[in-house]
Amino acid sequence: MTDKLYMGNEAIALGAVNAGVKIVAGYPGTPSTEVIETILRQKKPDINVQWSVNEKAAMEIAAGACYAGARSLVTMKQVGLNVAADPLMSLAYIGVKGGLVMLVADDPGPWSSQTEQDTRGFAKNANLPVYDPASPEEAYEMTREAFSLSEEFALPVFVRPTTRVCHASASIDIPDARETAKEAPCFEKRPEWCIFPALSYKKHGELEIKQKQLSDKFSESRFNTIEGNSRKGIAVSGVSYLYAKEVIKEYGLDVTLFKVGTPYPLPEKKAEEFFSKVDSVLVIEELDPIVEEGLLLINQGRVEIFGKRTGHTPCNGEFSCEIVKRAIFKYLGIEEQPETPAETPQFPVRPPVLCPGCPHRASFYAAKVAMKDEKKVVYCGDIGCYTLGNAAPLNATDTCLCMGAGITIAQGLQLAEEGIKTISFIGDSSFFASGITGIINAVYQKTKITLVVLDNHTTAMTGHQPHPGTGFTAMGEPTKALDIETLLRACGMEYVKKVNPFDFEATVEAIRGAKNFDGPAAVITEAPCVFKAPKPVSTHRVNDACIGCLKCIKEIGCPAMTPDENGKAVINEALCTSCGLCAGICPVGAIKEVSR
Repeated sequence: MTDKLYMGNEAIALGAVNAGVKIVAGYPGTPSTEVIETILRQKKPDINVQWSVNEKAAMEIAAGACYAGARSLVTMKQVGLNVAADPLMSLAYIGVKGGLVMLVADDPGPWSSQTEQDTRGFAKNANLPVYDPASPEEAYEMTREAFSLSEEFALPVFVRPTTRVCHASASIDIPDARETAKEAPCFEKRPEWCIFPALSYKKHGELEIKQKQLSDKFSESRFNTIEGNSRKGIAVSGVSYLYAKEVIKEYGLDVTLFKVGTPYPLPEKKAEEFFSKVDSVLVIEELDPIVEEGLLLINQGRVEIFGKRTGHTPCNGEFSCEIVKRAIFKYLGIEEQPETPAETPQFPVRPPVLCPGCPHRASFYAAKVAMKDEKKVVYCGDIGCYTLGNAAPLNATDTCLCMGAGITIAQGLQLAEEGIKTISFIGDSSFFASGITGIINAVYQKTKITLVVLDNHTTAMTGHQPHPGTGFTAMGEPTKALDIETLLRACGMEYVKKVNPFDFEATVEAIRGAKNFDGPAAVITEAPCVFKAPKPVSTHRVNDACIGCLKCIKEIGCPAMTPDENGKAVINEALCTSCGLCAGICPVGAIKEVSR
């Protein structure tokens, strides 16, 4: 046994390792990324791990592996599940041979996502079982069990932690022993692997029958429990269980607590046992009312149920102990005593911003300069560090929908509004994940777009994971690095320029050439992420020639630059990467490169 402190994502990873997982595929995305990174650190020679090109590819790779009987894990964040939905929905019908666990991390809040979508609802839509851990300890146990459940019912199984579970830590006893497969993976040819309408009809019926069987099994699950003997009931799912336990203990409340660890299919028999003990129920769960609606269906109006429909709990956002306390007090009719809030110091405001020396800042600034004479320009952004191009003073992201959408949104704008100019920005990792389809569409449809590929040779925002352009795999093995310029030309783009964004004049000229080109055109601005670049031996410093115009700060917004007490620019040399972008902007040449 190894009793130590583990983060939730580490616990999930070790649960998969100890369950005997053989194939792991995923796409990085907060809050799920550390699961694969933890498995990589284990360096198990019999586990093949990869960062796939996107979530759809990862899902299909895991499906193929489990067709052969290998236990497989696929990881992603909740919006990535949208990308993987196509194979998932058919896979629910086809089924699996080896256990397939889909780790999809939800982000109530949201802290780092475009949406607050609830994977439990996705599981319900696909008729697939889902585990909803309340803690890192439970995440470990549920992940292990999910593989067995997947093989017992021949279905993919969701494990759905939320941000608070993924990134919380707990002391867990994790055994060193790993399960081993009884047989080596071996694909057996059979008609059921090919989905056709007649087979879909048959499989759909079988899937519906399994819902009842799963519900019965979950009614006996150790993750679904009933505590207490009050006629006042509380049903709770996910991390909110810990908040409810804390409130109940602190205030000595007398309630019957129904902990739901498997929100779909709902454990109907266990729910009936719960209803037999109570006269009313408050349901506490983050995001969608999955448990609430399930209990309403089972209950058929026999006891009153409170929750999101009655305004007792919020429909959006991440829950806290305070939110859960207010909901429980309102339900129990307890008058809250006003509390004097503790005095806390005011924290400095720190809006999200591109790092000092980030090459994306130089690319955005060059694009703005190149387009300054145009009557109307729309900057179509994408998902990644470069989403931060929307911040002042750059203001270089007018739209941002989902990965790859900047390229196709621009095409829609071009078609709809005569005379409009667009620039699409996309990073190198997103280019491989979701960008190429939109580029082919622009070429095929002869839609004139200007594309800027911000190539910093890594997946920076999630922690520098490799991608097809980096030349190495997640397991550290060298591989062929796909060249973005070659791919763009192969897609039919005739204007493709590659520049260093810190060569300001050349970058402006390349983007001007692209926007004036009669057809789809691309500029690749290539420079490494500042966290991957060598530490600079020099810095930049503002000398006495500074006139205090602050143009350097007002135009690029580098966080290494601030005005001093005399209203003149000053550079924080600890943050400066000596990129020199500010020096090129200064109208009086007051910013010079110097030795550190």
